[in-house]
Amino acid sequence: MPVAPGVSVRVLITARDGGATPVLLVPGLASNARLWDGVAARLAALGHPVAAVDQRGHGQSDQPDDGYDFATLTDDLIAVLARLDWGADRSPWVAGQSWGASVALELAARHPEAIGGLVLVDGGTMELADRFADWPTCEAALAPPQLLGTTAVAFERVIRSSHPDWPEEGIQGTLANVEVLADGTIRPWLSRPHHLVILRHLWEQRPSLRYPAVKVPVLLLPAEDPHNSRWMAVKRDEVATAGAGLDRSVTEWIRGDHDLHAQHPDLVAARIAAATGPDLFP
Repeated sequence: MPVAPGVSVRVLITARDGGATPVLLVPGLASNARLWDGVAARLAALGHPVAAVDQRGHGQSDQPDDGYDFATLTDDLIAVLARLDWGADRSPWVAGQSWGASVALELAARHPEAIGGLVLVDGGTMELADRFADWPTCEAALAPPQLLGTTAVAFERVIRSSHPDWPEEGIQGTLANVEVLADGTIRPWLSRPHHLVILRHLWEQRPSLRYPAVKVPVLLLPAEDPHNSRWMAVKRDEVATAGAGLDRSVTEWIRGDHDLHAQHPDLVAARIAAATGPDLFP
């Protein structure tokens, strides 16, 4: 789907029609649209028109050398929504996970007329500049692992052993984060240079400064991660700041991994469907 001159992104459309609110699903950094497969299928079964997008540089989308800033990324999503043509009288909701939630937050702040609401899945609230003393420290801590040369068999073994409770669609979505080369090794679809550029923009973003501009209802679904106690206190403060700063928001903590949408598609889809209905945000 074209989003800018010379740039197209892959959009996986699970359902074009339905009587419920349309939903656009946005994956996280170094992720891909397939991580939303389980949620998308369940939303479609509930009557939602639903699509998931590979953002530029990710998955099967084009990989231009530029355009990884928030302004351009939100323009990409506006172009996707226009081409989906869900109807001017049907304000779609956008659900983003991790960095995808940060992009969704920026979309609501920059284009408040374009959407009806947000769902932020374990993202959109993180103030990286407060977590790390400076950019080099952040870069050193969060730079992507070197996966080149890893065999696809070994990569799949690690994913399955790391997530024994995930449904198969979540496993397959995670495996789709990489390209399998002719020699049986893997390469992330998102290049390392582009990954670091995005990470720098994420480090520079201050979500708390964007909250006043967000006028649509927001459902926050942060992960209560028992394996990441180091950051839980900081995360709780960040989520509380979001709840206080946003005009209309509801927060529901979900016990699980960072990729809640892959781990708990039934639960996440149910929460998204409830948020778009008449009861949670009357």
